[in-house]
Amino acid sequence: MLAGSILAALTCGAGQAAERSLASPDGSLVVTVSDTGGQARYAVSRRGTPVIQPSGLGLTLDMGGRLSYDVTLATATTRSVDQTYDLVVGKTRTARDHFNELTVQFVEGGTAGRKLNMVFRAYDDGLAFRYVLPDQPALAGVSIRNEETRFDFAADHRCWALNLGKFGTSHEGEYDPVKASSFREHNLLELPVVCQTEGGTTFAIAEADLKNSGGLYLTGRGDGGLGLQGKLSPRLDDPKSAIHSRIGTDTVSSWRVLMVGDTPGDLVASNLITSLNPPTALTDTGWIRPGKAAWDWWNGSVVAGVDRPGMNTATMKAFIDFAAANKLEYMLIDDGWYVGSGQAPAVLPGTDITRPIPEIDLPGLIAYGAQRGVGIMVWVHWKALDDQMDEGLAAYEKLGIKGIKVDFMDRDDQQIVDYYHRLLTKAGQHRLMVDLHGAYRPTGLIRTYPHYMTQEGVLGAEYNKWSRRITATHNVTLPFTRMLLGPMDYTPGGFRNVTPGAFKPQNSLPLVQTTRGQALAMYVVFDSPLSMVSDSPVTYAASPAGLDFISAVPTSWDETRVLSGEIGQSIVIARRKGSDWYVGAMSNETGRTVKVPLDFLPAGAFTADIRQDGTEPTALVQSSRAVTAKDSLSLKLAPSGGGVIHLSPAR
Repeated sequence: MLAGSILAALTCGAGQAAERSLASPDGSLVVTVSDTGGQARYAVSRRGTPVIQPSGLGLTLDMGGRLSYDVTLATATTRSVDQTYDLVVGKTRTARDHFNELTVQFVEGGTAGRKLNMVFRAYDDGLAFRYVLPDQPALAGVSIRNEETRFDFAADHRCWALNLGKFGTSHEGEYDPVKASSFREHNLLELPVVCQTEGGTTFAIAEADLKNSGGLYLTGRGDGGLGLQGKLSPRLDDPKSAIHSRIGTDTVSSWRVLMVGDTPGDLVASNLITSLNPPTALTDTGWIRPGKAAWDWWNGSVVAGVDRPGMNTATMKAFIDFAAANKLEYMLIDDGWYVGSGQAPAVLPGTDITRPIPEIDLPGLIAYGAQRGVGIMVWVHWKALDDQMDEGLAAYEKLGIKGIKVDFMDRDDQQIVDYYHRLLTKAGQHRLMVDLHGAYRPTGLIRTYPHYMTQEGVLGAEYNKWSRRITATHNVTLPFTRMLLGPMDYTPGGFRNVTPGAFKPQNSLPLVQTTRGQALAMYVVFDSPLSMVSDSPVTYAASPAGLDFISAVPTSWDETRVLSGEIGQSIVIARRKGSDWYVGAMSNETGRTVKVPLDFLPAGAFTADIRQDGTEPTALVQSSRAVTAKDSLSLKLAPSGGGVIHLSPAR
């Protein structure tokens, strides 16, 4: 049983609303659930200050209207959990799952009415709640059109949000600063929406454990008040519905999540999204190997010593040679390698994902890579894979392919969400790692499917090929927004660094408008167990400063700490792998010097290998010194710049 100070008793009287309150383990966060005014409602406070004002809950059904009003809070049960779990890959090795839980049942129109259950979990770093529509005769075969979930704000907070504007997108864009009073009903906001209160709390509205449902978006309130309204992605075959329930089973929504912290960095370090997903069913994970990959697409397949660089065996061998020379674990062969590919995003008649084009000797490339310690990954269009999933995955496993990059889903309706789970289940059975490109934003899949390496749904470096949108401000906004949800297939590694004034979009050998120091820092700051090394071997040969750091830096971590940072301004992150620590620092277009206190180090002497910006965008200043946990270092970041520190035990 929970102590009375943690869980308040159900309170009601004649003519009064019923109310139940649940506190987080440390007591700082309190959610209050009620049937005030005959509607299902909840409110959230932190340290006694409102974060979410009393806000409506409920579902809109295709039969019988809304299950939200004329309800009574009928029953409530509680439990408390405190456990740890291990992750195969990710930003930490071990995470704590510590929460108090309240399950309530709302009954419509009296004891014999339709029933709606809700589960609330209060963590020290956030709140999560989900709908459970019990299987009941009155709702047999019902479809869910939308939901009544509201997040009503206590004040006109400063927020950061990505307005996608429509369903069916690649989920790529900028998280722009916006006042809460500017949210409009016609907006269609991607998750997360991140806000800061006057009282010093940063919170983010997110989603976790998305399954058997369309994805959640947010819109402004229809009445113009402060706050946001939930909206579900509609099905393609039934646009008036978001969820087709399964007769004979309860219908369970994803978790609606409110992450909270004193600073934006507290949210970056949180494992809340991962904790809200079920553990993996895989018993053998030894084949899952995070790492970095050489990649042909971003740089335009530019290599030296090949007569006709392009989608052919000679070019791919050159990339494998580059990967081997720089100790990269993989080579990713992108679009164009199989019969019918090269026409993305279309799938042509006669496409066969198991048949390489004549110019590609895939078995030969896999053998060539294996001899050099480089695994081969391949790109595949999601629809072509769906048409040949069992045949294709079995063929890839037999060939010795290590992983697949699945592209162009560009949706998050119930059908494509089901596709993700079906694909990841079968890929695990065939021991294939997966990169979900052209994808919606993450919802914590990395715990359930540890072979899921990374996911796009981010405005990444590919946009340097055709736009000026990948700015330093954008780069230092991503860790506090999109990255809160999970790994980002941002595709870093651009070494053709220029100032923003000298930048111009170009498709082959793209430029980047950030410094070499920021290029290195991305491999520490940006979360991605599979990370691309995106530029051409020709570029790296001509300007190799920092390539040795990229070769050595891990992509999966034992521990993560955010040392400092502000959204859109700067960030300093420290991550540990084994006994070594790596620090990455990034700045927006304003140069600055950041302090790096080393009090996270254990006792003993360490050697600090320091790389920071030089006088030109491609220049690095490298130094080394002995340090201990009592020391503090400084990194001088140029405008649009960055820096890194590798801390290793002194030997």
